[in-house]
Amino acid sequence: MLHELQISHQPYECWEAYATPQQMEALRKSAETMRERLAGRAFWTVSSTAVGGGVAETLRPLLGYVRGAGLNARWVVIVGPPDFFRITKRLHNALHGEGDADGAARLTAEDRCVYEKTLFRNALELAGLVRPGDVVMLHDPQTAGLLPHLVRLGAHVVWRCHIGHDTLTDGVRDAWDFLLPYLEHAAVLVFTRAAYVPPQLAGRPIEVIPPSIDPFSAKNQVLSEGAVRAILAHVGLLDAPAYERDACFLRQDGTPGRVDRAADVIRLGRAASPDVPLVVQVSRWDRLKDPLGVLEGFGASEELLSEHGAELVLAGPNVNAVADDPEGAGVFDEVVDAWRALPHHQRRRVHLANLPMADVEENAAIVNALQRHAAVVVQKSLHEGFGLTVTEAMWKARPVVASAVGGIQDQMEDGVHGLLLKDPRDLPAFGHAVRKLLDAPEEARQMGARAHARVHERFLGLTSLFRFSALLERLDA
Repeated sequence: MLHELQISHQPYECWEAYATPQQMEALRKSAETMRERLAGRAFWTVSSTAVGGGVAETLRPLLGYVRGAGLNARWVVIVGPPDFFRITKRLHNALHGEGDADGAARLTAEDRCVYEKTLFRNALELAGLVRPGDVVMLHDPQTAGLLPHLVRLGAHVVWRCHIGHDTLTDGVRDAWDFLLPYLEHAAVLVFTRAAYVPPQLAGRPIEVIPPSIDPFSAKNQVLSEGAVRAILAHVGLLDAPAYERDACFLRQDGTPGRVDRAADVIRLGRAASPDVPLVVQVSRWDRLKDPLGVLEGFGASEELLSEHGAELVLAGPNVNAVADDPEGAGVFDEVVDAWRALPHHQRRRVHLANLPMADVEENAAIVNALQRHAAVVVQKSLHEGFGLTVTEAMWKARPVVASAVGGIQDQMEDGVHGLLLKDPRDLPAFGHAVRKLLDAPEEARQMGARAHARVHERFLGLTSLFRFSALLERLDA
């Protein structure tokens, strides 16, 4: 059965804290226009998961503001057997440029049968909900096969692809060949970067809309130093007194929240002391995020261990909590095996954390605290559609080391807002970049300040709301 999610009502007026009077007036007029255009109709969002990834994280607040503007916003998550998600994970990897060498990304006629049967069952469920004239936005390869069915229902269907690769390799072309038959009748196709649009879609209605963050969410709201320490101490990532009453945050609906669950942490000995510089990567347990490379690069840099006494935290969602990523548990096991193979003095400075996911906003508050406490936030991805964790760290004015891949290149200027790795597989260069930031704390602080300003200018949800409004007007033209 399809799973429909509850969407909190978020008044768009809260953006007065970050917007100019002119922007607020434009937002008000836009909301009024959209209420008139979509009166009696629904705006549906369809994704493959509600937790554990950047897509879900950006959708939750955006849909709250859409509902707050007076539109009938609805959000459903598709379901499918494990074989379906193994197929869509291969599609995901192929669109990122993985699997070219051995043809592992290529999908068979049998794979297409499983894919279509699964989405046909989901389409039957949606047929009881979606009405002619409704607007439906589908997200990523997992949902593309729904598009023909929804068009036949009379809906205006948009497909949004959050991932891609700058080069049309054989594997990327194979993945697009698999998906293109389903996209023929899309009203608009939305991409994160112009470079991700394949040549086969030339001449089609295309929009380029990068993701954004919500500064009011549990993941990005301001936390006091006391709250940061209390949250990290409670979950087991900091060796400090756990003042439970301080481990609090504000939920999206304005009510108080508290971090009650602990993380599952693999380490040797105690949690890190509050005065130890932490190098932090937060991401899914995904080979494209290269947690093994982060582990090996950190361990290979003796200066990080001896001169700075730094410690590494690799954190991700609980491996059993993300339904659309069947590889997560296996990747985490690989990281644990590599950690066990480290020399004792390196192993004791590495912490592997599975963060609780039972409460999405609690999880977000934990990530928020971890990023704010970090001396350096890293995102050493091999491929990346956009890289929201980079934007999040920049918003918190943290010094960042990230790979010059995908959308990360759009977020940061090397040496201005952080440090970019030209080759994410160059482990000595990774260690050198982290050391450079730890060696020059004032320079790192200035980079963080410039990074915060850049996010304020380009990557806050206010920009997404304007682009979303323009997209709806285009559909209804």
